[in-house]
Amino acid sequence: MNGSGKLDGQVVVVTGAARGVGALLARKLSARGATLALVGLEPDELRAVAASLHGPAHHWYADVTDHEALSRVAGEVKARFGKVDVVVANAGVATGGPFVDSDPVAWRRVIEVNLVGSAVTGRAFLPVLMESRGYFLQIASLAAITPAPMLSAYCASKSGVEAFAHCLRAEVGHKGVRVGVGYLSWTDTDMVRGADRDDVMRELRARLPWPSNKTYPLGPAVDRIVTGIERRAAHVYGQWWLRGMQSVRGCLPAAIGTVGQREVRRFGDRLDGLRVGLVGAGGEADEKARTQG
Repeated sequence: MNGSGKLDGQVVVVTGAARGVGALLARKLSARGATLALVGLEPDELRAVAASLHGPAHHWYADVTDHEALSRVAGEVKARFGKVDVVVANAGVATGGPFVDSDPVAWRRVIEVNLVGSAVTGRAFLPVLMESRGYFLQIASLAAITPAPMLSAYCASKSGVEAFAHCLRAEVGHKGVRVGVGYLSWTDTDMVRGADRDDVMRELRARLPWPSNKTYPLGPAVDRIVTGIERRAAHVYGQWWLRGMQSVRGCLPAAIGTVGQREVRRFGDRLDGLRVGLVGAGGEADEKARTQG
């Protein structure tokens, strides 16, 4: 696929680029003429993604919660490619299960990677984005729009990154930096497949109301993100119906509180002692990196 023009020569940083949304986003952006800087915790996978791209690319091993590491990466990306035009704060992990029985280390790590990691990414790259009058896209989730039982850490982190991005938009807009928030529902990634390995989590999700109970293909969702990046949009929706959720989000906490109680009660003793660590291959990579570090 040839570059479309809008992204030709643009230097794009993608965190969490080793797999899932980040890896496919890198491929699609590269096909449209962008130069890619890939950041993540899986060097072999990052190397493979970089090798598969259509144009210039390089990868950096870094934990997004490490300010010194991300600042170093920001400097090296600029030194290598001359500028940074777009940063996609995509890195994320998840855990599930009742909060009372949750693994406190895994719960905290979700907040650290998803929320603190996004802030660290912004702190490292915003100075170079101000130089280029660029675009910062924060990947959030349906979890930022509506709370969900059994996903307290993930919902809290994604609500946090949504608010963080809205604050940034007001702070850096006058310096020419555009800020967007990307929303995704359940999308076919290692993270979602990892969560579905637990019978209770899979069955609870299946009982969500349509269309939030479906798993959506990755390709079309990432295509929508690419379009949002080309437009430097304030809001990007990976699934068409998420835009409509914004108009009813004020009603959702009360509704989820009522329906969620009923559904959690339905599973009763099956929830006792359910302890879910970080899910999916990305979660395993995060745990491995912290153990080795």
